[in-house]
Amino acid sequence: MTIVAGVDFGTLSVRVTLVDSVKGPIGTASAEYPLHRRRQDPDLATQSHADQMRALAQATRAVLEQTSIAGEEVASIALDTTGSSVIPVDAHLEPLDDYYLWCDHRAKSEAEEITTRAHAVGLEAIDWCGGVYSHEWGFAKLLHWLRHTPEKRDRFATALEHCDMVAATLAGITSAADVKRSVCAMGHKWLWNPAWDGFPPEEFLTSIDPLLAGVREKLSGEYLTSDRIAGYLSPKWAAELGLRAGIPIPVGAFDAHWDAIGSHIKEGDVVNVVGTSTCIIAMAQQAQLVPGVCGVVPGSVHPAYTGIEAGLSATGDIFEAIARRSGSTVAQLSSGLESYRAGQTGLLRLSWDNGDRTVLVNPELGGVTLGWNLLHTAQDELFAAIEGTAFHTRIILERMAEHGVRVDRVINAGGIPQKNEVLNQVYANVLNKPVLVPAGVPTSLGSGIFALLAAGAYPTIEAAQEAVCLPLRTVEPDPASARVYEQLYPLYRNAYFALGKRHAEPISLGNLLPELRRVAAQAHRQAPVR
Repeated sequence: MTIVAGVDFGTLSVRVTLVDSVKGPIGTASAEYPLHRRRQDPDLATQSHADQMRALAQATRAVLEQTSIAGEEVASIALDTTGSSVIPVDAHLEPLDDYYLWCDHRAKSEAEEITTRAHAVGLEAIDWCGGVYSHEWGFAKLLHWLRHTPEKRDRFATALEHCDMVAATLAGITSAADVKRSVCAMGHKWLWNPAWDGFPPEEFLTSIDPLLAGVREKLSGEYLTSDRIAGYLSPKWAAELGLRAGIPIPVGAFDAHWDAIGSHIKEGDVVNVVGTSTCIIAMAQQAQLVPGVCGVVPGSVHPAYTGIEAGLSATGDIFEAIARRSGSTVAQLSSGLESYRAGQTGLLRLSWDNGDRTVLVNPELGGVTLGWNLLHTAQDELFAAIEGTAFHTRIILERMAEHGVRVDRVINAGGIPQKNEVLNQVYANVLNKPVLVPAGVPTSLGSGIFALLAAGAYPTIEAAQEAVCLPLRTVEPDPASARVYEQLYPLYRNAYFALGKRHAEPISLGNLLPELRRVAAQAHRQAPVR
């Protein structure tokens, strides 16, 4: 029997789970940290490294106390984080600023410049990240920081992704040259790939802005998959966490990729990690490029497979915003949604409240709800938003399938599917596929699996998954609801591409509102009398 700690840094809190190699998860604790936003600048979203490390210590000690496990018994610790969440540091790896969190969208113009220049020179790397460089990704965020923080440029030594920064901190690493960098993080968000000697050429970067001169060299180092070791827990942080010094810390990764591992992903599965946003993860032994996705990266999910990432920039955030505007909560608004029928609201809601991550990769978009009348309620909008995120997910899965990604099974993971059965049923109906849901929250279980691997408890990821992953239950599509969504999906798809692209080809949308009314009227006629 081996006990390890799996850590998941989310947008608002860190979760630490103790995983027993035989029993699976045996205890979980979490601790919150603030997310810094400004009303006058809604694109800004930052977090303090110090706040996060304090929360990690708090959650680790809490789970040890909760389970009565002595810290000396924990054999390894592994961690995943949000991303691309970027922190500039000095020569001693001390932060020069807060993290530019994944949901910080200030780097819109920088991302557009990178995309335009990449296509102008025929840069191969841009094709591997879907053809559009995102404002959510590393080079755009770093360039924005360099442009807007001139007083700190002379102390800038390198930039680190969140997962690499935390691993280096825990291991007591104080030199950029000694940092082990995550293939997952750098491959999906930083145009990195060993096929072209790591990063794009220096002349490409400096042609975007001379401020990027030398950055390629500053980002150099050892790039590893998560079956390799980033370092060993330092005495200082062992004391802070209440663990034993010297235990291994595997190379980290992004939360969604390890959530997929913790959800028992295998080739042919697509995992929807549904939380604040949605990350959609797949993996394949052989993969081709997929336009509009967040990267096709060898070794990013499972070291032996190519990882494919896509997603929605907001999901739970949309639900929360609808509830907040109505002076309610998501839980309160959700009460009664189980009686809603497919299409009954007459609303069609596009999930662009925080821009579009995939497949348009457009930060300039905003939430759109079509079909309002004077009697609609916030509860109606919430149901339409669930339908809308499901439609958006279908667009992404179809794009992936068109480019050779197998979609045999759909797994709904993350925090929301365990709390919202209506969402799982709507997704099954819209996708017209069975949706599998873990029997419990798999968040941080993927970290536990890589910790078990680092501790030598299992020889392979598959063996660890078989031992500790939660069972999956199946939500079958309702045939009648699926038929309704087959009528609504073309309307959504037409609106998505017509409104989502600045120079979209003209398309007739004149039938959209009448069709929404027709489908809603049909749903009401078929509803049981109450």
